[in-house]
Amino acid sequence: MTTDTTFQRARRPEHKQQRRDGILDAARELALRDGVRNVSLTDIAGRVGIHKSALLRYFETREQIFLELTAQSWLDWAGALHATLDTAAPGDPQLVADALARSFAGRPLLCDLIPHTALNHERHVSVDAVRRYKLTSLGAIDEVAALVQRLLPELTAGESREFVAAMATLAGALWQIANPPPAVAELYASDPRLAAACVDLTPRLQRTAAVLLAGLVPARTPAGG
Repeated sequence: MTTDTTFQRARRPEHKQQRRDGILDAARELALRDGVRNVSLTDIAGRVGIHKSALLRYFETREQIFLELTAQSWLDWAGALHATLDTAAPGDPQLVADALARSFAGRPLLCDLIPHTALNHERHVSVDAVRRYKLTSLGAIDEVAALVQRLLPELTAGESREFVAAMATLAGALWQIANPPPAVAELYASDPRLAAACVDLTPRLQRTAAVLLAGLVPARTPAGG
């Protein structure tokens, strides 16, 4: 579905914001359907119903569009974890591990975007765009880390943040492995020798989260060490 194009060039502030939102919505829909790496600026412009040159009045580059989508995704992710964990009782590492694992596994767009952020999206935008994105993404991670520390008070603030950041990085990498192109998926299914290449995302994230939580306190460097 294309965005309403009754005003071909947005001039009023509310129209400009509507056009920006339409561009982000179009990029989100295409990325969910085709994968982030396969969506071009021309694809997004066509989905919105404007020329590519017009789209560049609202965003610096294709990468800035996806960087803003990633920032939105981090905020949605943190909000969902609040809804899941705010009323949970402290002291259950498995509950925390399951919640973090499912929070990523249930957000394929965020998982797809994470590895592209450092590899591509932050490299083709202005420094100000990177700053805005980093403040949002790091703020979301800190927010969830505070939730984790409330539920597992034996962890320090730094350990909670280390856990959340590690899970985010892992989710981005594992999602790519768990969602290969159709031809590769068919290859894995046809050759038993490649069975280990198949990753079931949620159980793998759950186990890794539990292992990380179990190891953070024993892994502390002794005082003076």
